[in-house]
Amino acid sequence: MKDDTKNEICILDEATINKIAAGEVIERPASVIKELIDNAIDAGATDVRVETTGCLSIAISVSDNGCGMSKSNVTIAFLKHATSKIRTADDLFAISTMGFRGEALSSIAAISRLTIATRQSDDTSGTKVIVEGGDLKSVSDIGTAVGTRITVEDLFYNTPARKKYLKSDRTELAHVTDVVTRYALGNTNISFTLINDGKTVLRAPASDGLFDRIIHVLGSDVAKAMIPVSFESEWAKVSGFVSQPELTRSGNDLQSFFVNGRSVNSKAISNALRLGFYTLIPKGRYPAAVLSVSIDPKDVDVNVHPAKTEVRFGHEKEVMDAITKAVEDAHRSQVAPQIDEKESTVQSLLDDSEPEPESICKPSVNNTLRESTTPYNTSVKDTERRLKRTERELLATKTDTTDSASSIGVLDDIKILGQIDDLYIIAQSKDGLLLIDQHAAHERILFDQIKDNKSSGWQELITPLTIELNAKERILLEEYIPYLEEFGFAISEFGTNTYVITAIPNIFGKLEDPAIVHDIISDILSTGRIRDETGIYEHVSKSMACRGAIKAGAACSFEQMENLIAQLMRTENPKTCPHGRPTMISFSKKELDKLFGRI
Repeated sequence: MKDDTKNEICILDEATINKIAAGEVIERPASVIKELIDNAIDAGATDVRVETTGCLSIAISVSDNGCGMSKSNVTIAFLKHATSKIRTADDLFAISTMGFRGEALSSIAAISRLTIATRQSDDTSGTKVIVEGGDLKSVSDIGTAVGTRITVEDLFYNTPARKKYLKSDRTELAHVTDVVTRYALGNTNISFTLINDGKTVLRAPASDGLFDRIIHVLGSDVAKAMIPVSFESEWAKVSGFVSQPELTRSGNDLQSFFVNGRSVNSKAISNALRLGFYTLIPKGRYPAAVLSVSIDPKDVDVNVHPAKTEVRFGHEKEVMDAITKAVEDAHRSQVAPQIDEKESTVQSLLDDSEPEPESICKPSVNNTLRESTTPYNTSVKDTERRLKRTERELLATKTDTTDSASSIGVLDDIKILGQIDDLYIIAQSKDGLLLIDQHAAHERILFDQIKDNKSSGWQELITPLTIELNAKERILLEEYIPYLEEFGFAISEFGTNTYVITAIPNIFGKLEDPAIVHDIISDILSTGRIRDETGIYEHVSKSMACRGAIKAGAACSFEQMENLIAQLMRTENPKTCPHGRPTMISFSKKELDKLFGRI
């Protein structure tokens, strides 16, 4: 007989409900720190200190010098929906604080062993509260400084499934560093310190200006390339800094956006920013930006996701237009930020060359304006060098005459017709029409060569290349250095945030653009840690192939296009690039006839 009791609807107990809710709010140690920093900012703190151990799930501590909590408040602060930020549902339509749900502390407490030590300025002693798995264990008086210190231990100890999916300690620390970095950029009046295992990872003292904070957090190399943004419309006020066109990355890791002081992830803002650059930078490149958008709280909904990092705009088109216009105006005016006497200490934070303030931020007006009216193109010589390099490698490694004859036979059946947008090759085959993506095709060629012979040689740089990394990049790079060295890179530490590269793989030939090396490192770091060693080598190979391949916007001669197709046909998988995109698309005569209504 069927047991119907298993299908009966029941009300979950409070502990289970809290653990489910915690899974929405707390994804990893970085989520804990984000929520606790939110509370510190709302408490009026001017100094926030984050301390972690090597294994972040074991111990996390966030201290602040804010207003603290009374004994009566702290004993209920960890209960679900306990908050001092809002009172009624109407308050949700005009939120001006970082936190408001009353879910953060309760979610953290439900899946950890949590200790709160807090004191208000008028109290002679503080209060210490210990909570384990959401259950209050003890409340006692304690001597402590004004403010609040929250220690989270054994995170996810009672939700092993969640704990199992945490990444390596270094990767989790990188996520934490990213969180603290964004808060530091968005709150220049607050001092932030991140310490791991007793070592300072990030230190950002309170500052009067954003430019000073960018130097501390993102480094002087990034700061030198930034120009100020200031624009106001009926719907939004936009301020901050964006990079000059020469500073771009392969990803959006150097972009930080703030809406009414809240750090947010927004594809809409990122697209509006990119639109403001228009033809100044090539497709696939992302500018650096630290942008603050101020709008009427009634026109933005921050109650979209429990993590509070996503927002919705009541007048999204108008706000995005304001951001695009702000970026366009910044590049037209090209005005360097005014550094007054209070900000004169910026010079001491820059590199030993101590450039003048004008050289830090003043861009080349003529070059930028000229680029803004013409599409991005790659030089013919650069394309020729890249193709010749892979051709030489093929001749050195492919000795099978049958293989060579096979590729020549394929070319006999292909007639090159031309090129579209300096990117797509049009050819006629015996079966119909063939479209080839030249970058994807060359990427496949390079990937096979690098993967098959990753230690094919290296070349020493006449002038060593120095690259400056931010705190997050520095943490992750240490894990990848041994693998990069196997490919032919020679990388060593050269100061707190700087690394020097003295050799690169032969596959790059003459290195005319040092940004290629930084792009490869950025590509690798953006993925975080890859557990499988084979996966690491493949990821590095893909990144090197992408950076070494001929680019979109590279005009090719008929001879170069034939050379490229010949090389492609000799690869193991000529139909897709290493990332899985097609290198070629074919249309049979029947398909063409159908498109034109002949069938």
